[in-house]
Amino acid sequence: MKYLNRRAVKHADLNPAAKLFGGALLSWIDEEAGIYASCQLSTKRLVTKYMSEINFLSSAVLGDIVEIGIETVAVGRTSITLACEVRNKESKQGIIRVEQIVMVAVDAQGKPRAHGIEKA
Repeated sequence: MKYLNRRAVKHADLNPAAKLFGGALLSWIDEEAGIYASCQLSTKRLVTKYMSEINFLSSAVLGDIVEIGIETVAVGRTSITLACEVRNKESKQGIIRVEQIVMVAVDAQGKPRAHGIEKA
């Protein structure tokens, strides 16, 4: 797993329990998956098709630095499947694990299109 992105947990990222809001974390994951897939497939025109069960392992608090790790699981004709782990940078404790995120290349009308990258 390559940890390519880091985020600082700020006040705006907290829920009422003063922990990292899950919705903020999922937004970060979706953004990082899109950037990673775009770099792998050499296209900016991608959509998130599917996210598997999300397993929250622990939380983060104000001031924590979290690392977002992404790796390729599979490459299809129009899609790429990724796995994601987010962990606390200092303690290396896992915060969340997503087994599958499927990103699909689309044309100007939003229809799936072949990305042209050979399957891994």
